[in-house]
Amino acid sequence: MPGQGTAFHHLHKRIRVHKKLEKYPHPDRLTNAMDKLIYVVSIIMPLLTVPQVLTVWLDGNVSGLSLVTWVSYLVASVFWLAYGILHREKPIIISNVLWIVVFAFIVVGIMMR
Repeated sequence: MPGQGTAFHHLHKRIRVHKKLEKYPHPDRLTNAMDKLIYVVSIIMPLLTVPQVLTVWLDGNVSGLSLVTWVSYLVASVFWLAYGILHREKPIIISNVLWIVVFAFIVVGIMMR
């Protein structure tokens, strides 16, 4: 499912910080860069689904789209958002707010056709 990669960032960050295995932000430049890059990815990935939204809304083409699949993505993103809020993880929150908007547009578009 889209958006799951941010959870792994969160898990590794929590393990590094709470077990005191590594400092956060990480002194290694690559790890530190990846910790920052996840914010960019959390915004770009949902935006890559915008062409699908446009196909549904502008062209009215929903052939080949499963309502069950897109509703499942929407429900899963709501859970991921709740998880991100509970753990105060900005990449998870940002990504899933965007995913919820995108999935909601697609679900509503499918239902209207």
